[in-house]
Amino acid sequence: MSDGGVAPRALPRWRGDGPGPVRRHGDPPVWEFGPLRLRRYTPADHATVLRLHRDGLAQVGLKPGDGVYYDHDFFRMRELYLGDDGEFLVGEVDGETVAMGGLRRADLVPGGRARAFGAFVPGSVALDAVEMVRLRVHPAHQGRGYGAVLVHTLEERAAELGYRLLKADTTSQQTAALALYRSFGWRETRRERIGAFTNVYLEKHLR
Repeated sequence: MSDGGVAPRALPRWRGDGPGPVRRHGDPPVWEFGPLRLRRYTPADHATVLRLHRDGLAQVGLKPGDGVYYDHDFFRMRELYLGDDGEFLVGEVDGETVAMGGLRRADLVPGGRARAFGAFVPGSVALDAVEMVRLRVHPAHQGRGYGAVLVHTLEERAAELGYRLLKADTTSQQTAALALYRSFGWRETRRERIGAFTNVYLEKHLR
């Protein structure tokens, strides 16, 4: 109880069942889930999302030069996300950026170690597979279902964009991310040893 004898506001939690995020606007898209508001990335978000990304990787022991860590895509947001059949969402609570996640055509950036060093390939004209990437929730806001809201919303957005297959990868030590993907029916396809880490690749068919 608070000092005034009033119970603090109960924050909604969501694990993929029951009422989920509500779409409030079509294009640019906006969703709401309790105090969380998801909207499309803008250039003004650059420094904030880059910091959230780097803090999230540091939380699990990843760092520049390890062959897994990379952030060059944050400097090509228009090219890799917003301007080529992708999406990037920023989650806010009371005006503070607390979460993010994106969709990037899987043919644009290769997997494995090459990706960590800025590799890039021209995309094909066919919309087939898309990567779900950069899922991050600020440590102070974890445990409230915001990661699940991001996965659910990005899955729906990928279907809207016409993709057939979702792909993702994470390291084996990011157990919360692995559990989250699996709870939404994602299937592990392979593992790859990169330096001191094991990268886990997953996918999910949309149709």
